[in-house]
Amino acid sequence: MLTLENVSVNYGAIEALTDISLTVNQGEVVTLIGANGAGKTTTLRTITSLLEPRIGRVMFEGKEISAIPTHKLLPMGIAMSPEGRGVFANLTVRENLEMGAYIRKDKKGIADDMERGFTLFPRLKEREKQKAGTLSGGEQQMVAMARAMMSRPRLLLLDEPSLGLAPLLVHTIFEAIDEIRAEGTTILLVEQNANAALHHSDRAYVLETGRIVMEGDSKQLAADPRVKEAYLGE
Repeated sequence: MLTLENVSVNYGAIEALTDISLTVNQGEVVTLIGANGAGKTTTLRTITSLLEPRIGRVMFEGKEISAIPTHKLLPMGIAMSPEGRGVFANLTVRENLEMGAYIRKDKKGIADDMERGFTLFPRLKEREKQKAGTLSGGEQQMVAMARAMMSRPRLLLLDEPSLGLAPLLVHTIFEAIDEIRAEGTTILLVEQNANAALHHSDRAYVLETGRIVMEGDSKQLAADPRVKEAYLGE
């Protein structure tokens, strides 16, 4: 579904990504793990055309999307829940979710998906008329994910969904990831919580200073002594 082919990206004179190649197959959850500054968010920003590769290309369902403007990717089937959540603070929870469906006209389908979001995150139903800016960090993360799903994406990009959340809420977020995947949505997950990310994904890539240094089956990587020592605190 998604392929990055030998992608290198610069921030000015600094090379942020070097010769990155990765694939995400339909129906998979693939995770990128790595320390702060490893290039994980830069990779997502490149996929969504917020950054342009210096060399290499990004392919989605067989079509190069490297030069397609960001706002045109949503109708193609790519949605992102960004790092920092990016909720519309002055809009209610319901209005935030409606914003996620702005490209759609099917009122019945939108209403169904709204209810699906509330089923996935029951806490949002309780707060649907509350302004998103007054919610806790975990609740805002739920809004960001539910909003991204309102466009019915085929590929969902999740950037640090558990960052700064209490352990109980981290568990809730990853349960939701499992459910979204079970319903058929393909997911590329960027996550600092390597333990949870490897437990809830099929395959993984390890980024260090803008390069992929390891890749493979998530369970095998979780058992690898180098990954355990560097990312799992074992």
